[in-house]
Amino acid sequence: MAYRSEWLAQVAEEILEPERPIVDPHHHFWTESSWGRYMLDDLWADTSAGHRVEKTVFLECRSQYLTDGPEHLRPVGETRFVAGLATEADTGPALNARVGAIIGHANLLLGKQAREVLTAHMEASPLFRGIRHSASWDLELSGPSAATDAHRYLDETFREGFACLGDLGLSFDAWMFHPQLPELADLARAFPDTTIILNHLGGPLGAGSYAENRDEVIDQWQHNLTEVSECPNVVVKVGGIAMPLNGFGWHERNLPPGSEELADADRPFCEFAIQAFGADRCMFESNFPVDKIGVSYPVLWNAFKRIVENYSETDKEALFRGTATRVYRL
Repeated sequence: MAYRSEWLAQVAEEILEPERPIVDPHHHFWTESSWGRYMLDDLWADTSAGHRVEKTVFLECRSQYLTDGPEHLRPVGETRFVAGLATEADTGPALNARVGAIIGHANLLLGKQAREVLTAHMEASPLFRGIRHSASWDLELSGPSAATDAHRYLDETFREGFACLGDLGLSFDAWMFHPQLPELADLARAFPDTTIILNHLGGPLGAGSYAENRDEVIDQWQHNLTEVSECPNVVVKVGGIAMPLNGFGWHERNLPPGSEELADADRPFCEFAIQAFGADRCMFESNFPVDKIGVSYPVLWNAFKRIVENYSETDKEALFRGTATRVYRL
């Protein structure tokens, strides 16, 4: 399933608050994938479309792994690949976004051997800040790239690998679905000195049978997210819910949503997370190009600005730039 630029171009809007500085803390690079090509020129086309996006954070997506050498070290190829794009970005036009940090991947199920992979990432680029090791799993919705075990973050060997992050001063990006959130809370309590960044609002599901039980899903998501919010070492990315699994179905329409409609749909999720964590532990994210399947970049950030239009300037600064700058050490 790929994004469609011509379809997205049907909805064009005036940019709200065009001078507000933004750090986009979640995007990917692919030379090719089922989502479509997304490289530096594609990122710049989106981030230069009106909003003032100054820096971005790359998130692992199994891109450009090494094709030889030890299997456990092959993800280091992705960090080297993105480091090259970051260098290219630094020499680009002055107003174009810079890649400020890299989040790679290491298989923490290696246990203590994961330290070797983490060290190799750190040697590959000074922009390396941590890893993401996904645990997204659902009996009904999991695809071939999803976690093969339902309780990955509770695994003892995984936690041996996780311990290496704190020792090296690295952070951890977590990606799972909303029924699994209590397992993240358990992990966070076990490692209170390691910063954990929860992706995509904790993955509230809305596809398949979850679409038939929307109220129950929201209740469970709120309850589980509240438990996670009680762990002070966890911050949350606010966004990433335009994917088909979230159930809004934007990609199935003749016209993509405008920012008012998108804000109305996303507001209950975004505002609940911001109230639970506080703005200084929240950051808006694009999740591009994955969320590009349902919404354009200008419309998405307009929607975020609409959602918090009545918030204080201090909170807005945290949500759009400050939290991401602090957490990813930009």
